[in-house]
Amino acid sequence: MTIRLLIVDDDPLVRAGLTFMLGGAEDIEIVGEGADGAEAVELAERLRPDVVLMDVRMPRVDGLTATERLRARPDAPEVVVLTTFHADEQVLRALRAGAAGFVLKDTAPAEIVAAVRRVAGGEPVLSPAVTRRLMTHVANSAPDERRGRARARLNPLAERELAVAVAVGRGHSNAEIAAGLYLSVPTVKTHVSRILAKLGLNNRVQIALLVHDAGLLDEGAAS
Repeated sequence: MTIRLLIVDDDPLVRAGLTFMLGGAEDIEIVGEGADGAEAVELAERLRPDVVLMDVRMPRVDGLTATERLRARPDAPEVVVLTTFHADEQVLRALRAGAAGFVLKDTAPAEIVAAVRRVAGGEPVLSPAVTRRLMTHVANSAPDERRGRARARLNPLAERELAVAVAVGRGHSNAEIAAGLYLSVPTVKTHVSRILAKLGLNNRVQIALLVHDAGLLDEGAAS
């Protein structure tokens, strides 16, 4: 399958570099380039990319707002956030809006290509280590009100689904969750799909953020 990719960055040199880097992959087709979030939304609607590589800080309409607008649409493309920060608040907000992950602008070319492929295949672009770092950054000091809202959102989950959600929040892979909860990997995948459907979420990153907001990782809820 050819992956249709839209690149959005306000720096023409960055766009040119990414186009050169990613255009050489046989399974990736660069369908367009945008200079800000407004162009990203317009181009995505017209060109129907599978993945959007989106800078965060741009004039007029930033990448964060564009991500929120894109992910709210039917048949939304996957969004990978481009950033110079490991745990920037804007990146976290983009992940909450449904971005599939983020890559740093100084990431090796081969890793950016691999990230686009993973996202197109339905996998988030966040290693367990990065997930844990984000969780620590965002919610160690979460207000009680946010914690209460997060726990209320998790109420529809059955006990086993909640255990799987907490394991996702710890950055565990499906295989690790299966081993820890004595389940098969297909069963874990089914639980994750049900969790996403029940909670109205897009991906595992949003599950992880919600579980951490609820304060469940500190309570050993997956035991």
